Amino acid sequence: MAVRSKRVTDPLDERVKDRIVGRDRVTDMVYSSSGSEHSGTGSEIGDGESSSDHSLSYLLHCFGEDGNEGAINGDEPDEIHLQDNDLDSDSDSDSNSDRMEAKCIEIISTLQSLNADKFRNVLFTNVVKAMEVFRSLRPSTQILNRNMIYFLQKLGYNAAICKTKWESCGGLTAGNYEFIDVVRSDSGIRYFIDLNFAGEFEIARPTNQLQRFSKKLPIVFVGKTADLKTIVKLMSDEIRRSLKSRGLLLPPWRKNRFMQNKWFGPYRRTVNCTAANVAVPATQTTSAVKCSLIGFNVVDSTPLFSAATRTR
Repeated sequence: MAVRSKRVTDPLDERVKDRIVGRDRVTDMVYSSSGSEHSGTGSEIGDGESSSDHSLSYLLHCFGEDGNEGAINGDEPDEIHLQDNDLDSDSDSDSNSDRMEAKCIEIISTLQSLNADKFRNVLFTNVVKAMEVFRSLRPSTQILNRNMIYFLQKLGYNAAICKTKWESCGGLTAGNYEFIDVVRSDSGIRYFIDLNFAGEFEIARPTNQLQRFSKKLPIVFVGKTADLKTIVKLMSDEIRRSLKSRGLLLPPWRKNRFMQNKWFGPYRRTVNCTAANVAVPATQTTSAVKCSLIGFNVVDSTPLFSAATRTR
């Protein structure tokens, strides 16, 4: 018996059909590529979290927590509570001042707690040294990041470039970001390194309170997952309040969910860096030796090979 084909859905593949009925596949949420240490089936993401758990939590994060309909409509789960707090703050300036002071204290205590980790402190010292060596590369974030992981790998760290990338879902705007991480070989704990951390929270016409918070942030952040999540949440909430007090709309890329995805969204981890992306620091540049050979012209602009390079 001839089977009648469905004209609308038959030409579509299984992935598109799943999206039509709102059934996105979990495996599509992990951003992976060739040459990456982490993939869609990777065993460990960091801090004891598996890739499957990471993907599932990302889906739940997109479509709202605890069945919150506001998140599905595009509002952040915490915005409803923030709006209630705004009403209270308008009627009671003293409580608003106390709340701001408490948030500032929480940011300071979180940053101070970073110094209790000896491994982090040594890593931070090495990152600062590398920043001084590669200070001329600061305008180019990608080149600076690749020189940084090359520097850290030479010191024995398991350093890599991490690129997060996420799609639009549940009111979350699509985006991507790049940072560095270091994974401890003994415990598997993951340390985030962002070389322009404070700059990610800059906005136009900030309030005095937001400026106060921003001054507490380090330019270079080195720390673990829990500390980074706390700081990003506090700063995102304050950015929202600052824009609202100025009569400005909150852009999608300034929402807490978007900011969290910069560091905690689906990502790929690349440990190798090509020689073309690694620049020689200005302090170590050696002028080319001029020589003259019969029948051979030496080009002055030709770079010198490193001592480890063998030529034939």
